[in-house]
Amino acid sequence: MCTACACGTENARTEAPAEVGTVDGKTYSVSGMTCGHCVSSVSGEIGKVGGVTGVAVDLPTGSVTVNGSGFTDEEIRAAVEQAGYALAGRS
Repeated sequence: MCTACACGTENARTEAPAEVGTVDGKTYSVSGMTCGHCVSSVSGEIGKVGGVTGVAVDLPTGSVTVNGSGFTDEEIRAAVEQAGYALAGRS
């Protein structure tokens, strides 16, 4: 069972990161994601940040690549926390 979001998922889905629109991405490490619902929550909140044009999540590694411009690391941290997870750093 997914312990991070209590969605009831028995096995974490492992999905390859989606292709995003630009090459100017920042990659962050997010802790606590264990399933597709977690990925959806984090992607959705980061996608609301102004200037973000794409979000790609690699669930097995916990990395999140954010494309766009005009956003800050602090805005991404706040979005990740809003989704219920923790930003563990930036690569």
